[in-house]
Amino acid sequence: MTKKILLVGESWVSSATHYKGFDQFGSVTFHLGAEPLVKALEGSEFELTYMTAHDAVEKFPFEMAGLDAYDTIILSDIGANSLLLPPAVWLHSKTVPNRLKLIKAWVEKGGSLLMVGGYFSFQGIDGKARWRRTPVEDVLPVTCLPWDDRVEIPEGSTADIVKPDHPTVAGLTGEWPLLLGVNEVEVRDRADVEVVARLPADQGGHPLLVTGHFGKGRSAAWTSDIGPHWLSPAFCEWEGYGKLWKNILGWLTEKA
Repeated sequence: MTKKILLVGESWVSSATHYKGFDQFGSVTFHLGAEPLVKALEGSEFELTYMTAHDAVEKFPFEMAGLDAYDTIILSDIGANSLLLPPAVWLHSKTVPNRLKLIKAWVEKGGSLLMVGGYFSFQGIDGKARWRRTPVEDVLPVTCLPWDDRVEIPEGSTADIVKPDHPTVAGLTGEWPLLLGVNEVEVRDRADVEVVARLPADQGGHPLLVTGHFGKGRSAAWTSDIGPHWLSPAFCEWEGYGKLWKNILGWLTEKA
């Protein structure tokens, strides 16, 4: 049975100025960050819709029926403002449905949500992702810190698998490839919340993969990246990369 996944975020536009002696010129480039995931899910039971960050501002659903078309929503490297401030609000001071509250209600009635780490996930760089104290945070099995939550690990870190029997890490034996960073979060103190993987103690023991339930739905937090730069090339090329994401999505979309 095909399961429909909506990936929101993982895109950006870069502007550069090039100086050559007396002269200078500008260039603009567009980037996608989730291509390793797109490749890993090709031909699988998971049908991925990739909604880029700039498209999400206006195209992310404003009504429950729009969310009902999907089994899981992934928010990855996109800040809360992109869903809170569409042009109707930002430019024209009109009212629109609060899409963060919509996500919460959708999960509560049986949907599933995954937040993936990055510079604009959880609280993010300079605290600008702003998911703390939002309806989306209510759904997650973790809470966000009130400040810049990045943990940069330039030397790399392996993962410590706390619950090797959990469905999200089934079949992933041996040492995982290196991670180069995570978002620091706090695990909710609830019976349904499980820390499946974390960083080793000498790297702070920060949660890496956490699962939980919310109402009739499920949620998970993966605090590292979906691809570079926090996932090393070796991690993205690892034979377990695709299995990991399929396991996580499989658990999220499993119906009681």
